[in-house]
Amino acid sequence: MRQLLLTLRYRGTNYHGFQVQKNARTVASTVQDAVERVFGARLDVKGCSRTDAGVHANCFALTLRTGSLIPCDALVRAMNVNLPEDIAVTACREVADDFHPRYSCTGKRYLYRIHNSPLKDPFGADLALQWKYPLDEKRMHLAAQGFCGTHDFAAFCSAGSSVTDTVRTITAASVTREGELVSFTVTGNGFLYNMVRIMTGTLLEVAAGKIHPEEIPAIIESRRREKAGATAPAHGLYLDMVYYD
Repeated sequence: MRQLLLTLRYRGTNYHGFQVQKNARTVASTVQDAVERVFGARLDVKGCSRTDAGVHANCFALTLRTGSLIPCDALVRAMNVNLPEDIAVTACREVADDFHPRYSCTGKRYLYRIHNSPLKDPFGADLALQWKYPLDEKRMHLAAQGFCGTHDFAAFCSAGSSVTDTVRTITAASVTREGELVSFTVTGNGFLYNMVRIMTGTLLEVAAGKIHPEEIPAIIESRRREKAGATAPAHGLYLDMVYYD
């Protein structure tokens, strides 16, 4: 048996997240449909993350086990022929039997895209948050530096999470602008439920003057969800990179 690591890009608009769900179309079940057509069997797939409904991915990793000897480059082509236009396999390689796409991961990078304009963009409405109010990206960037380091991020975790350890390490955070596109990028060793979306909502409140950039450490220290900003919508969020040793 071989264990194969596939990397994907997908547009999450039409899916209820990655994980297989009953009575819902998901990325995992759609990939399994393609796998079944390629291998003649519905193989189990394991993903690196459980993205929410509407969240996109520029780089998502999953594994599958197969006895087939199909070469990796041929598998990439075969999968893409059998996948819908909003999901693409970008690479494939063989990995060790003890490799796990989630637990072998050493870090992830997320991207949140904001279309900052008084005029909406009908062609990108499901790919970025439409925000008509002026955004000061320099003020937001300054505030984002408060996320860096090892902290208890309980204030940035939505209710309903079963995680008991809310300590995470953020290694980099930045807010940049290119024309009307404002991008928040954050890298860390792990993320809590809705953590990046709450970070984004907090930065939007910083831009609105409701939160001062220097208040971020105090919000983290409070460990109280109500101290942070609102949870930004899912459709602006991308899993941007997954890191492995």
